[in-house]
Amino acid sequence: MTQNPATEDPNLEAGADAPEQAANTEAGLATQLAKLQTERDDLKDKLLRTLAEMENLRRRTEREIADAKAYAVTSFARDMLGSSDNLRRALESIPADAMKAADAATKALHEGVELTERELLKTLERHGVRQIDPQGEKFDPNLHQAMFEAPDAAIAKGLVSKVVQIGYKIGERVLRPALVGVSAGAPKAPEPPAHEPTQH
Repeated sequence: MTQNPATEDPNLEAGADAPEQAANTEAGLATQLAKLQTERDDLKDKLLRTLAEMENLRRRTEREIADAKAYAVTSFARDMLGSSDNLRRALESIPADAMKAADAATKALHEGVELTERELLKTLERHGVRQIDPQGEKFDPNLHQAMFEAPDAAIAKGLVSKVVQIGYKIGERVLRPALVGVSAGAPKAPEPPAHEPTQH
């Protein structure tokens, strides 16, 4: 009994397509693998960016907290500078020779004002407020405000020759610039008069 070729073992026909199916499966897997690798790379990139942003945020927050601590007293300190200035003016209002001849009560009052000024400056310093007293230093527009420029033979040009009002810094910021006079150097010597030629 002969078999019809159409009814022969179906595996023979399927076997002929097996390499093609395997190739299609490999191509599909390769495409799927490439997609997954791209997706992985994208997720890795997003993760790294997020981590970098979080680190930047952490640093910025730390800096803002440090600034808030350092500069929290700025407004209060600025208000206290007027009191410090008034104490200094009170001390300077009595000349040194008058203090020598003053009675005990005046001397005690003077010492009390000095102690109060020192205590105020120490308290400001504990909170990060420091004086800017630039006498004899190079003029710095970031720290000083020039009120005038005048010739001064004793001080080189561009140096602070007179401090009109002491300045203050809080941390690295200027709370109030020092008001200063700047030396223009030695005054120019007068030029000798020109000699007129003698006529014969």
